[in-house]
Amino acid sequence: MKLSRVWAFGLAMLAPGLVAVVAAALNAPRTLHHGKASESHLTEPHRAAGHRAPAHIARLAARSAPTHAAPARLTARGQARAGARRVALHSRRHHYYERFTASSFARGNIGDDDITAGEDPVVRQAAIDALGDMNGTAVVIDPSNGRVLAMVNQKLALSPGAEPCSTIKLTVAMAALSEGLVTRDTPVKLAGFRMNMTQALAKSNNLYFEELGRELGFDRVRHYANQFGLGELAGYNIDGEQLGVYPDQELPAAEGGVARMCSFGQGVSLTPLQLGAFVAAIANGGTLYYLQHPATPEEAAALEPKVKRTLNIAQYVPDLQDGMAGAVEYGTARSLRVNFRELPVFGKTGTCSDKGTRFGWFASYADSPQGSLVTVFFLEGGRPTFGPRAAEMTGEFYKNLWDRNYFAAKGQQETAAVPAANSRQAQP
Repeated sequence: MKLSRVWAFGLAMLAPGLVAVVAAALNAPRTLHHGKASESHLTEPHRAAGHRAPAHIARLAARSAPTHAAPARLTARGQARAGARRVALHSRRHHYYERFTASSFARGNIGDDDITAGEDPVVRQAAIDALGDMNGTAVVIDPSNGRVLAMVNQKLALSPGAEPCSTIKLTVAMAALSEGLVTRDTPVKLAGFRMNMTQALAKSNNLYFEELGRELGFDRVRHYANQFGLGELAGYNIDGEQLGVYPDQELPAAEGGVARMCSFGQGVSLTPLQLGAFVAAIANGGTLYYLQHPATPEEAAALEPKVKRTLNIAQYVPDLQDGMAGAVEYGTARSLRVNFRELPVFGKTGTCSDKGTRFGWFASYADSPQGSLVTVFFLEGGRPTFGPRAAEMTGEFYKNLWDRNYFAAKGQQETAAVPAANSRQAQP
């Protein structure tokens, strides 16, 4: 009897803690394999409200409450102490904060020194309005010929670039598709779950692309990156353009190796022009143009497209499009739809930081009956700077053009240009 009373007393002492542990476990998200069709919710939390502790534990806890448990009505001081203990415990768990030294906001007009005479004034103004006071650049490209329609803050756009963050996933995905490693629907087994390319691009899943990188190996990853224009100048005689670099060797294993390079581009330097040229090739079905930035209206009128190389990617573009559309509709770039819903948009965000500066990328193209338009918004700064913010600004940009009837006007201009071209051909 004494032993049983001691056992009961011990359980009573432990019961409140045990109940709390059980409740916490029930509320914790559970990661499940996709082995069965019924397991369709990867991280659906199980709520403690629908579960009760075993009856004998509850009875023991109730019996011992007057002596060993906290009173039902705590004094104000007791409540304050209990709350302070919880806050202290919580703060100790989340004590690390990344420190940023760069400002997310521009000083003065960031486009004052830009060469703008050969740009499309409507596109340029729409980009300026979308950037607002954020420290960044916006590059807008016609994917049908490689013309840069607008380049706001050319000093930053033409710089040596920055870590591409998750935008590197576009090149890795296209490399894996080209090698026949996966399709958009192939489930890839990761740590405790499976995911396909559409989901991984939409949600920007690092583990998925790390696995693709390991399967491809550095040599193949680098080969395709170079084919897609990384590591070389994107422009054709664009004054002041500097070179982004793709390294000759993979990262050391201690730094994550090729897997880390493929998840958010560590060790890679990407420029907005390089990213824009590749996304333009996706938009047009595989033609990688040299980008041209006309300096005068006459140069713009006389522009002739210059093909750098033709990429054999047309058959894989639909696989990539699914994930890029998913990013905008329900994934990391869904903030774009806050401002713009009129046209289909396909894009990819990127967020990372280096030495106190955070980078926010968003590359996209919008499809309209009058043709596609490619945009790259790149931001530098601190905590307010990140990929979803760049996506939101891109939505503002497309809305600005829509409100100015740009897409309709562009279609009318192209229709008028056809008879003029035919008449020139008919002249002796």
